[in-house]
Amino acid sequence: MSEANGSASDILLDAAESCKNSCGMGEEIIAVENISKSFDTTEVIKNISFIVKKGEVLGIIGPSGSGKSTVLRCIMQLEKIDNGSITVCGIPLVKDGVYSDKTALREAALKAGLVFQNFNLFPHYSVLQNVAAAQVHVLKRSKEAAREHAVRMLARMGLADKIDKYPCELSGGQQQRVSIARALALNPEVLLFDEPTSALDPELTGEILAVIKDLAQEKMTMVVVTHEMAFARDTSSSIIFMDGGVIVEEGKELITHPKQARTQAFLSRFNA
Repeated sequence: MSEANGSASDILLDAAESCKNSCGMGEEIIAVENISKSFDTTEVIKNISFIVKKGEVLGIIGPSGSGKSTVLRCIMQLEKIDNGSITVCGIPLVKDGVYSDKTALREAALKAGLVFQNFNLFPHYSVLQNVAAAQVHVLKRSKEAAREHAVRMLARMGLADKIDKYPCELSGGQQQRVSIARALALNPEVLLFDEPTSALDPELTGEILAVIKDLAQEKMTMVVVTHEMAFARDTSSSIIFMDGGVIVEEGKELITHPKQARTQAFLSRFNA
């Protein structure tokens, strides 16, 4: 990571401290099996499956409305699936459409962090408070310990001089870095990014993609929903192309060598 953004390796050492013995390299962090999800009569996810192993980056691409973001929301328990199974770091979240008990759901929730496309920062909290508050409420850290950890996370994101600012005083790129710092501060096993640059202008987009690329180099497990094709091509261990709620095609070389006609049509402008 550039000097302006700090060192991803230090971030990940902090993030791994509390869970370093839970999942080894190569073990499954997320397992999605035959999940389906409908809103009223509209089926937005149709029997999809994929696995993400520790240290991998899964890129998910596809047109708007293809179900990409809904997949992330289901993994994060923000939406409930209708059928299928989801396991997070070996913890069954839902099996054959039946959800686990509250203890298991909470344990699974602590393993994953979500970075939203629109930042979702509390406008009445300072930058420091935004990163510290979740640690107190979710991890039950003391306010002092949460503050110290938040300061470290923000410094690594190049925001040491912004801790007393409020979100409205920051650029979009700075707000998104606060959001990433907040997610990392909870020591997740996997980070999920829901189109993290869609609300940013092109200059700030590069800033955030550089942060995620450096996390990938340090083997942070991630699932990234993105419209940035070059980023997905260069950073992902594997890529999924979704359309109409199904996985049309997947693979490491999907962007450079698409096999399905629908994938080729979607990527034609990028590959032209």
